[in-house]
Amino acid sequence: MTYEEYQRGRMFFDARDYAAAGRILAPIVESEPDNRAAVELLGRAYFHSAQLGRAEQTFRRLIELDPANGWAHEALARTLERRGRADEAAPYRSLARAMGTDPADEVAISVSAANLAG
Repeated sequence: MTYEEYQRGRMFFDARDYAAAGRILAPIVESEPDNRAAVELLGRAYFHSAQLGRAEQTFRRLIELDPANGWAHEALARTLERRGRADEAAPYRSLARAMGTDPADEVAISVSAANLAG
């Protein structure tokens, strides 16, 4: 991944063209599945474009990459709730609270610069 490709995806995300951001970010994540920043932004793009199955899969991947990331647990919980699976979301929400993450009405946390270099 080049930083420019990621920035292009970020630009579309910031412009609220979440579907386009997802199309740009998906190949980056495919080629660099351990890139936490790209995985997070892709999950957020999927969430905001109502591609909830893809968002769920992507947030689960983010949790695999960083199990101590409370935000990732919160994002997965919110996604599961939007999919009508509140019972399944509850343990992820509890983990997020235990990690000090505040409840989110929306997945709107800014992406960190984690692992941009690959």
